[in-house]
Amino acid sequence: MTTTQTAPDAPSSATGRSIWRKIFGDRGVGEFLLDQRAFVALIVLVIIFSLMTDAFLTPTNLILMTKHVAYNAILALGMLLVIITGGIDLSVGSIVGLSGIVAGVLLKGLNLSLFDITAYPAVWVVVVISLAVGGVVGALNGWLVTRFNVAPFIATLGTMYVARGAALLISNGSTFPALQGDPALGNTGFSFLGLGRPLGIPTAIWIMVVFAILIAVLVNRSRFGRWLYATGGNERAAQLSGVPVKSVKMRVYIISGVCAAMAGLIIASELTSAAPQTGGSFELNAIAAVVIGGASLSGGRGTVKGALIGAFVIGFLSDGLVLVGVSSFWQTVIKGVVIILAVILDQGQERLKRARAAAQAAQSVKREIAERQPVPAA
Repeated sequence: MTTTQTAPDAPSSATGRSIWRKIFGDRGVGEFLLDQRAFVALIVLVIIFSLMTDAFLTPTNLILMTKHVAYNAILALGMLLVIITGGIDLSVGSIVGLSGIVAGVLLKGLNLSLFDITAYPAVWVVVVISLAVGGVVGALNGWLVTRFNVAPFIATLGTMYVARGAALLISNGSTFPALQGDPALGNTGFSFLGLGRPLGIPTAIWIMVVFAILIAVLVNRSRFGRWLYATGGNERAAQLSGVPVKSVKMRVYIISGVCAAMAGLIIASELTSAAPQTGGSFELNAIAAVVIGGASLSGGRGTVKGALIGAFVIGFLSDGLVLVGVSSFWQTVIKGVVIILAVILDQGQERLKRARAAAQAAQSVKREIAERQPVPAA
């Protein structure tokens, strides 16, 4: 009689499979890397630019680059919510310029001819009004999309021009310089948004962190977050399930507008001036960050972590290219290539998921058929 013994390496093999499943789940290495492509791209960028220049990984440069990332990250967080629902918001760049101009008008003094006075609001009032303007443009986007069923691309393309034109009309095409405020007028402190450094960290970074936490809680810990993914995944099914789809869409466009206005205030504060042309092509950077971070342009998929990492990829790529002396023309070409690659990888990921789902369904059918087969009599 032969005694069969368990191979000594069997426990370690089982342990290895357990660890593998914890890390990769049912995915292969390729699909896992596709899921984490934004993080992988960020690591690759850091390694490449660190090898090309010693100045890249210095603490001062890292803080400066993160500060630059903050603008796009705040925009990307608002854009993420819109894209999860299957929409798009092309107006965010124009809202950046408009909010800065509104802040400039208020800080320089709002002439109320009806009362023959010039009002100089406090800085917190300026900030609230500027954010409200962004929210109003966002509400207009949501109204066009939900009330008139205008395609998001067309609706936000139109408001992009409306917001930019409004900024030009209000400023008469000129820049509002020297927005430090005047102590005698009680409107100082605006520069804190762009130039302040609480605990040695720029205010813009703190604002980015606060917005990221708030939106992460909204997406992951609230009923509204579940509604977002349901709306983007299958709008008709979401409606039949009782999800207030129109209300969800309205809210995400308002949030996107407020995020864009916040980015505009930070930029105007840092430059201590407001120009109506500010924010040109910012919407493309925001969309690119969200897509690189793994969100699907067809809706139903995306995470706050992915959007933030995508914003870091775009920001570190831009600043790294500047640091190594690449011309601005080539920078534009390289950014375009990165966006195209991100979309191609997204499509590849979708095909892999569909193939894996089909394979699992086939295996399930085979098991079911095998279980129905009669057991032969002994």
